Amino acid sequence: MIAPQFFIEKLLAGGIGFYAGVPDSLLKNMCAYMTDHLDSSRHVIAANEGGAVALAAGYHLATGQSGCVYMQNSGEGNAVNPLVSLMDSDVYHMPLLLLIGWRGRPGVHDEPQHVKQGKITTGLLNTLGINYDILSKEESAASRQIDKALEHLNRNEMFALIVEKDTFDSYTIQRQTPQQYELGREEAIRIVASSIPDNAVIVSTTGMISRELFEYRTAMGQGHERDFLTVGSMGHASQIALGIALQQPQRPVYCFDGDGAAIMHMGNMAIVGTHAPRNFVHVVFNNGAHDSVGGQPTVGHEIDLVEIAHALHYHHASAVWTSEDLTRKLEEIGGDGPELLEVRVRKGNRKNLGRPTTTPIENKEALMQFLKK
Repeated sequence: MIAPQFFIEKLLAGGIGFYAGVPDSLLKNMCAYMTDHLDSSRHVIAANEGGAVALAAGYHLATGQSGCVYMQNSGEGNAVNPLVSLMDSDVYHMPLLLLIGWRGRPGVHDEPQHVKQGKITTGLLNTLGINYDILSKEESAASRQIDKALEHLNRNEMFALIVEKDTFDSYTIQRQTPQQYELGREEAIRIVASSIPDNAVIVSTTGMISRELFEYRTAMGQGHERDFLTVGSMGHASQIALGIALQQPQRPVYCFDGDGAAIMHMGNMAIVGTHAPRNFVHVVFNNGAHDSVGGQPTVGHEIDLVEIAHALHYHHASAVWTSEDLTRKLEEIGGDGPELLEVRVRKGNRKNLGRPTTTPIENKEALMQFLKK
């Protein structure tokens, strides 16, 4: 495997001085190394992948140098617009190195949401006209690939390095943020899910939140027909929930969101607020981290989601960070939405946390039957 230090130092020596992106589990060791060794002017964990491309464009305009944007391959969709309408040679013709984690590679078992994206990862780059290599796991070969990438960047071209599983060697982050909150996310999910009416539905965001909600239902001997587990489409759970809430205004609809997901497409909150569904409750479990892909920080603990929600016309918004306060607040919620409840929780999850045992199609069909009642 490649040492993260070797990889980043090789890029820095080649003149790539700026890095932006959204963390990915296949890139987590490299991201951890950057967190320890690059300051905030040289490394930005972006809200979404398109924003990361735009950050790299600004870096190039200011310095004349090339930046690096990293992402999971699911983020290619967010990045396509600025790649073709900003960076492309037919528009502003700016260089960029892309580092893409290849989830769902054909022939390698992965979760359902990664299967299609894995199939089209390289084809999409071909369609975009971006040359690429699959990054070698051997350092001397990887060094030659980086040199090849730098040749493309020096010609004002884009180039992508695709990263397979187990490409980067382990690295443990040294600059750990102290845990600030006593309430764990799984406990918070249990408290909220146990409080909602029987006719309510939950739309949960991708990652640990959906997994923990599924396990809660299983542990309680309950079915999963009331929950839509948004296993992909990070940042869009609130709009799925809004779509349901607008069509079934008498049914309580809860969105279980994460801070990284809410921030990724925060404009969605403006749509919720302005449409003002009274049956909509937006619960954001905020641990200040991208927990599912290595625990890299978000800005979730540095912004005021309650004030943002008020500004976007949510009727009520509040924050809690203890189980006692959460239980009390849940007794007040319901019927005068849209409402936002920010639950501050600590990072981390159970090591033996399972995954949903139903398929996405089974989940969809069960929910749709429930919504007919």
